[in-house]
Formats: sequence, structure tokens, C-alpha cells
Amino acid sequence: MIYQISVTGEDIAFECTEDETVLDAAERAGFAIPYSCRKGVCSSCEGGITSGEAAVRGQGTCVGPAEGVFLCQARPRSDLEIDPKSIKKVEPVSRKTFEAKVRKIGHPASDVSVISLRFPIGNRSVFQAGQYLSVLMPDGDSRNYSMANPPHQNDGIELHIRHVPGGKFSQTVLANLEKGAVLSVELPFGNFTLNEDTDKPAILIATGTGFAPIKSIVEHQIKQGGSRPIHLYWGANTEADLYLRSLPDKWAEKHEWFTFTPVLSDPPDTWNGRTGFVHKAVQSDHPDMSSLEVYACGAPMMIDAAKKDFCAASKLDKAAFYSDAFVPSGEPTGDMPA
Repeated sequence: MIYQISVTGEDIAFECTEDETVLDAAERAGFAIPYSCRKGVCSSCEGGITSGEAAVRGQGTCVGPAEGVFLCQARPRSDLEIDPKSIKKVEPVSRKTFEAKVRKIGHPASDVSVISLRFPIGNRSVFQAGQYLSVLMPDGDSRNYSMANPPHQNDGIELHIRHVPGGKFSQTVLANLEKGAVLSVELPFGNFTLNEDTDKPAILIATGTGFAPIKSIVEHQIKQGGSRPIHLYWGANTEADLYLRSLPDKWAEKHEWFTFTPVLSDPPDTWNGRTGFVHKAVQSDHPDMSSLEVYACGAPMMIDAAKKDFCAASKLDKAAFYSDAFVPSGEPTGDMPA
């Protein structure tokens, strides 16, 4: 069956089949709802159902009014009125699947691999800085990784992959990956992109390989000749975890609009830089965030703490906080209600 989805307080409506998620139907109709993992884990797409009924994987049957509904897992069982955190008109998403060949594999840290993929000759991808792709595995499972290269370098992709103990991809596929191997990838996904409707200073926060989409965003601004003020805070346990430390240092040397602050939670005695939680370093430098936008990428705990503290104590507008939580990206768990 086909149901009508409308949006509370907006002149927006679109169709959704009973086998389609609300998020997928919105994208197909040309509307962007915030999301990150698409697995019902990160809560980026969390919104409300004002009226109607939906089957939500992992949450059961939700009947409006209901809050905290994962719209990436919600399939309608009647016409719905939804209340997402935000929704805006965009160009309908056009994704492509490529058979990409491994061009180079680097190991800038003991637990991080940087993989350079090349698309078949004559093929190029279209994506925005900060988006991610999905690596399609032979058994039908998938893994999501942010694209670290800027959009103008579109004949291939750069991925930063952290080795996860027991990880299905990082400890099995990646361990045996060699130059010349082929990976099936689908892109683009995600809306962790700079808001182009403002020139407010942007605070970028990364932990671990959350640096990957940040790299794409900064290099895109460099290519475009932009000058929007950007301050990057990169949080890590040890100095070795700042696996491409020299790159943001070079950006800061060359561009007046870019500032870089590394933050270590487990520093050596020789470390003279910032220490502790990375979001606390941000708060210390920017006690009033009312005129800023914040883009946080990496560990879900950091993102949750940053959003809570920035909005509660530092006057950050909730609508000015953007995030991409790196969560396990295997098949979602939880039965789908009938």
C-alpha cells in the first residue's frame, strides 16, 4: 500500500510505501531529514510521529503522538504526520554503485589504514564534502565509511579505516586487502555537510577517524577559495592517534581562516598542548557559542556530551549543531513488527 506522509507545521507531503522507510521516501521525494548511520543506532534521524501508526525496527509499533522515533527505521502502517528535527527541500538523491580498484594502502598509525580507491576509467562520482559511502560485502552486509577526499577529486575515493577488534570488515576483508583488489561501493550518503546558507564561524570537532570527513570539508573550502572561519579540534588518546597531524598543521600555516587545536586525553609528559575531553577544550575557548555552528564527527559519547553541554551551558542553538556519529554499521538488529 501507499501512504501519505505530511510534516507538522510545514506545507510538505510525500508518498511512502509500506515497505519503505520514511527517511528513504523523503529522500526520493527530494527532502532531506538529518541522518547518519541509517541503522537505527546513532539517533540523528530521531523525530516525532504526530499522528498515525508506523512499524519501527528495534522500537516496535509506534502510534502518534510519539517522540524519539527513528525515521530511518519507520515504515508506515497508515497515513502519517511526522515532526522531524528538521527537513528541507533538496535535489533528489542519485546514488551510484562502482566497482572500485584499490590503488594504494597506507598505514599512518598502527590501527588506521588509509585506502585509495580508483573508479573504472571514465567514471566519476558526485558527492558533497562530508558525506560517506557504503562498502557492499559479498554476503549482502555493508560498512559505512566517510570519504576523506574533496568532491573535485571524483575519479576515486580516499577512506580512513580504523581497525576494530573482531570487526567483520576491518579485521577480515581489510586484513587481506591488497593493491589491485576490487571493492563494491555505493555513494553518496549522509548530510554532514557545511551549511552554505551562512558565513558564521564553524567549529569542527573530530575524534579518531572522524577526521576523514573534516579533511574533505576543509580541502573543499581551500579548493573553492573560501574564507569562512574554521577552527578544528581533533581529540585523541595519544599523539600517535593523530594519524595525519601534519596536514592540519599545514592548513593552519597557509590559511588565516583555519585554526587547529589537537587535544589529548592520555598525553605523555612531553606534551605541551591541550589535554582532557575535546569538547571541554572547545567550551573553554568558546564559552558563548550563540554566533557559531558546530560540526562534530566521531565517537557517539563525544557527540552526545558536546551537544548537551554546548546547548545547555554555551548558548549554542540546537539547530546549529551538526553531527555524524561513527557507530557499528552492520545489519540492524531488532525484529520488524507486523
